[in-house]
Amino acid sequence: MNELTTNAIKLLEDLIKIESYSFNEIKTGNRIEKWFKSHGIEFKRNQNNVYAFNKFYDSNKPTILLNSHHDTVKPNKGYKNDPFESKIENGKLYGLGSNDAGGALVSLIAVFTYYYNKKDLKYNLIILASAEEECSGENGIASIIPILPKIDFAIIGEPTLMKMAIAERGLIVFDIKIRGTSSHAAHINDDNPIIKSIEVLKWIDNLKFEKKSKFLGNVKATVTQIQSGNQHNVVPSELKIVLDVRVNDCYTNQEIYDILKKDSPCEITPRSLNLNSSSISTDHAIVSAANKLGVQKYGSPTLSDQSKISFPSIKMGPGDSLRSHSADEYIYVDEIKNAIPLYIQLLNKII
Repeated sequence: MNELTTNAIKLLEDLIKIESYSFNEIKTGNRIEKWFKSHGIEFKRNQNNVYAFNKFYDSNKPTILLNSHHDTVKPNKGYKNDPFESKIENGKLYGLGSNDAGGALVSLIAVFTYYYNKKDLKYNLIILASAEEECSGENGIASIIPILPKIDFAIIGEPTLMKMAIAERGLIVFDIKIRGTSSHAAHINDDNPIIKSIEVLKWIDNLKFEKKSKFLGNVKATVTQIQSGNQHNVVPSELKIVLDVRVNDCYTNQEIYDILKKDSPCEITPRSLNLNSSSISTDHAIVSAANKLGVQKYGSPTLSDQSKISFPSIKMGPGDSLRSHSADEYIYVDEIKNAIPLYIQLLNKII
């Protein structure tokens, strides 16, 4: 186990050194392939998604998917360190993608490797190092699930401080358009879209969704952008608003859209309805295992690849979501060292 953990940390150090922005994960995919080859694990690759089945896979048994992603966002301008220099200082492993979600990825790869050669498991295991998570791309996890066997549930690796997220908010971004009449600012105009937007903003502010989730609370709607006009002396013909809606597990995205469309005082169009909320039953075996081990459970406000899958899943991994996408990103080495055995303890309760 110590050697496996040491190798996992070395894998993360190597991944940090390789640029792997979304759509550009070829080389990190190659490094992950190298891990599988060095451990005698047969694997498959579809574009930049690398995946493998446990050695004694049995189609008659239920299957657990272990998944995390190897793409990253681009480093922000606040970096003082080189984002591609993987260095350890005071127990912190620095580097782009170290926390989101490199720590979870290498931990789950190590866990899969631990189980790979074991016989007589109650469940099959599939490991998937997926691409394009940060951009919700078409060639990420959504492109792989249709070619995999039936999945009974998944562990999605994201930084959660090894707490178990048993529910996750969905996301809908709406484009709102308010039309008016363009005119010279010196003339009377009773059809100014900027003035008309006041009614729309009040409507948004007063939105109430009846169903409240135990773990995610209420649906949250937030105005994030307003755009209108480009000259001081011209009344514009339209105003645009961007509305960010975080959906709880009591609604589908389609249901939220239907509610808003019915009552909206303006044009409202969703960019996508595909990023739905998710949840897993509190009676599920993996949740029961978490209860026995004293793992804290919560509802996650942040989006992950859970939104792209339809089967039950939990989100759990080393690192802290608050560090994600931050300057001089890091993960504590001990977080990885502690995560691998905790994942194994959880799985041992059910497989």
